Amino acid sequence: MRRFLLRGGELLAVLFVVSFGVFAMITLMPGDPAVSILGEGHPPEAYAELRQELGLNDPLLSRYWDWLSGAVTGDLGNSLVPPQSDVVDRILGAFPVSLQLAVMGLVLALLLAVPLAMWSASHAGGAVDRIISASMFATLSVPSFLAGLILIMVFANGLGWFPRAQWVRLGEDPIGNLHHALLPAFVIALTELALFTRILRNDLITTLNEDYILAARAKGMPPWRIMVTDALRPSSFSLVTLMGLSLGRLIGSTVIVEYLFALPGMGSMIITAANQGDFPLVQGAVLVIAIAYVAINATIDASYGYLDPRTRRVHA
Repeated sequence: MRRFLLRGGELLAVLFVVSFGVFAMITLMPGDPAVSILGEGHPPEAYAELRQELGLNDPLLSRYWDWLSGAVTGDLGNSLVPPQSDVVDRILGAFPVSLQLAVMGLVLALLLAVPLAMWSASHAGGAVDRIISASMFATLSVPSFLAGLILIMVFANGLGWFPRAQWVRLGEDPIGNLHHALLPAFVIALTELALFTRILRNDLITTLNEDYILAARAKGMPPWRIMVTDALRPSSFSLVTLMGLSLGRLIGSTVIVEYLFALPGMGSMIITAANQGDFPLVQGAVLVIAIAYVAINATIDASYGYLDPRTRRVHA
């Protein structure tokens, strides 16, 4: 219980620091919210009156406290740029898109990385291992925007297998949604695929040299069974950590993919809001991403005891 309370306190402290840092940095952004709301051409008195009404002339700590008090109750305010709407409603519309793309990208990367890493580790130093390693290096060297453009030109514009600049909500048409999401999710998966494969391959090679693996081989156990049942789980420690970091990061960093495919996700929403000076929307969106990131990594941390029983004794 004591460890649980300490961990919860650490997570709350992280959220507090992130929220205050974002709030403080947003005040340094160029642009005037009053101009964003009223538009150009109004007398200075109108802008000054609106700034006073919005509390923009109050001290930073006072404005942060007012915003934090509302955020704790689920009130993130209203967007400033017309059409003005509730920030929570805007986030609820964009967050599922980014979350789905991030999860689909990680699942695709994992489904491809695990067999590739196992195959590469079982042929360490051989031709298969060298080919897979070279392929992963090549994948890492291709920027996401370039890979996305190539895939769009080949599979969307050329072959017409996938749509572009369209999005169908999962609740409206699940099959159509997967059809629209598969190609951008694959673009997201490419970089993660290379990282996952290399991390898991290296850990598998180390695990395969452990004494209990050598003992299993001496007993005549099939290599595939040793790999799947004895080596894979303890070798997944670093992979699971990387997956947690990647998922939290991808939720808010799918900007390039969302821009290429014109998808209404969190990344494109934050960029548009920042360019328009819509500060409440940026603050609320970043706070939600931070909460998701912290929650995901807390879950990953809790899974370590299952993956490697030795960590249970360390935390006991």
